[in-house]
Amino acid sequence: MALHNTLSGKEEEFSPLNGDIAKIYTCGPTVYNFAHIGNLRTYLFEDILRRTLKLAGYGVFQVMNITDIDDKIIKASLESEKSLEEITRPFERSFLEDIGKLNIETPEETPRATEHVKTMISLIEELLKKGYAYKEEDGSVYFSVSKFGDYGKLTHPDSSGQKNAGRVADDEYEKGEARDFALWKAKKGGEPSWDSPWGEGRPGWHIECSAMATEYLGDTLDIHAGGVDNAFPHHENEIAQSEGATGKPFARFFIHGEHLLVDGTKMAKSAGNFYTLRDIEEKGYEPLAFRYLCLQTHYRSKMNFTWESLAAAATALDGLRQAYALAKEEAKQESRLKTSSALRKAKSLLLGSLANDLNAPRALAVLWGAVKDKELPAKDKVSLMEYADRALGLKISETQEETIPEEITELAGKREEFRSAGNYSEADKIREKLEEKGYEVSDEEKGYKLRKKRQ
Repeated sequence: MALHNTLSGKEEEFSPLNGDIAKIYTCGPTVYNFAHIGNLRTYLFEDILRRTLKLAGYGVFQVMNITDIDDKIIKASLESEKSLEEITRPFERSFLEDIGKLNIETPEETPRATEHVKTMISLIEELLKKGYAYKEEDGSVYFSVSKFGDYGKLTHPDSSGQKNAGRVADDEYEKGEARDFALWKAKKGGEPSWDSPWGEGRPGWHIECSAMATEYLGDTLDIHAGGVDNAFPHHENEIAQSEGATGKPFARFFIHGEHLLVDGTKMAKSAGNFYTLRDIEEKGYEPLAFRYLCLQTHYRSKMNFTWESLAAAATALDGLRQAYALAKEEAKQESRLKTSSALRKAKSLLLGSLANDLNAPRALAVLWGAVKDKELPAKDKVSLMEYADRALGLKISETQEETIPEEITELAGKREEFRSAGNYSEADKIREKLEEKGYEVSDEEKGYKLRKKRQ
């Protein structure tokens, strides 16, 4: 199995460091708002990574943190006069609902930052002891970038003025400068705080992930994954503080997913193109249509989201499910067959595609090629689609039942009565009423199909 490692800038053969269990840390949500579709694309590629490792025969132990304390959350808490929990818990629940709808497997551990502050304090104490950190008069503690000789090995930021670049207290900063960053922030005003050897305060964002990753996975991870926007400064700082404290490599592989664009531009609320999974559902699309859409673009390539492309993805997913149902019926008529060499080859090609740096678009092409192969027995098509779904997670074999209001189903029933009686004029009037209410009906050989209209 080969994965592109940001540390080396090239594809490298992957196998777990110890035994057959891959230890993975993935940056989770900052729960001060709903996750947007760009965030969700990252969680989807990480799920494909997880599923592919399992399909290749490895075990997986994945940790995904819940960031429930950082600058953005503090700001939201102070502005709304709500506690941290009142701000974060509802969005945490919504996030978990979202990944469930997208059929993203739940990691083995989903620790909250606020429940691991003691571990963070211990890590900071170790950095102070080893001379990688220093304390300010107000009680804040900073990491000294100049003391860590390997700083920048992940993203190679500008280090020309490293010793004089100053420090930054903000959790996130865009300039690619090597600057001292906050490990512990002294309490200000009415901010939430914890006791520490340096006085009341709270952890910086970067130390949170290092503490939780090493607590659950040990000093050296197999894989650290996240969005490309987290590479600097977040992952760069994680490496520095983790390796400074332990003296061991923090992660053997860093894997980053590219940005999602909307209509070719950066997604932003000010641009009116900021979407969440709720927006997708409100327009009549099931979440798994978005999952299919993401699979069509390699995780290391920028993905352009449009409503037209989502509609096409929904149609393609429907087509796969119909092909599965048809093959399942046809397989009943076939005599008992041994696994064919064609099926073995297709499974090998599919796994090979995914094992080649998670090439999901190629895996989809292999799947569709087999589905359309008139020479491949129906039984083999069923077997391949079920095998592929273990990694692709599209629920191809499951009928997606949509909850439709009773009023709508009654109207559709009346329309069917008119249509069966040959009264097409009245049937058409009811069809128009259904469309006005946001539903569409399609006549089939046996009855009809009713669903929410896609906008």
